[in-house]
Amino acid sequence: MQKLRGLRGEAVKFGIVGLTGVIVNAGVFWVCLKATGPVNSFSGYIATGVAIGTNYLGYRYWLYRDRDAASRKREITLFLIFSAIGMLIENGINAFSVHVLGYHSATSQLIAKNVIGLIAGTAFRFFSYRTWVFKALPETEPGVDAAAGGQELAAQAELMLVTEQIRFAKAE
Repeated sequence: MQKLRGLRGEAVKFGIVGLTGVIVNAGVFWVCLKATGPVNSFSGYIATGVAIGTNYLGYRYWLYRDRDAASRKREITLFLIFSAIGMLIENGINAFSVHVLGYHSATSQLIAKNVIGLIAGTAFRFFSYRTWVFKALPETEPGVDAAAGGQELAAQAELMLVTEQIRFAKAE
């Protein structure tokens, strides 16, 4: 039950960071749709790219700040890979609605990309980020660390004792 509460809290925080990304994404997307040429054509990718950067900062420094950050290069690489897959899901749904279903209005594109695509992409990202990108530190039982530390200390003491015995025997 405790784990379920923790997952619910994580999902709420994920949603808050995600909502910030949605606002950034929708704002940049809307501005890019007003442009002409390549900016308009790539508006979904530009908007999602800006939101990915915003979300990484929220996930790393707020939601998953207590997670293993031993290898930032690995973390950022995986984050970008899974974010790109999420972006393809999101924008693929938009492309499907425009090119297959024939919905060309800005409103229908906003609904396709920022509602349907975003739900599918967000579900994928939540699972991917928590499972592979921001890995939880291994859980240990309270008494296990102390026992392991005590065993390690005893092993070091024995090693020092053997070293001293060898040195003392050579001196004789």
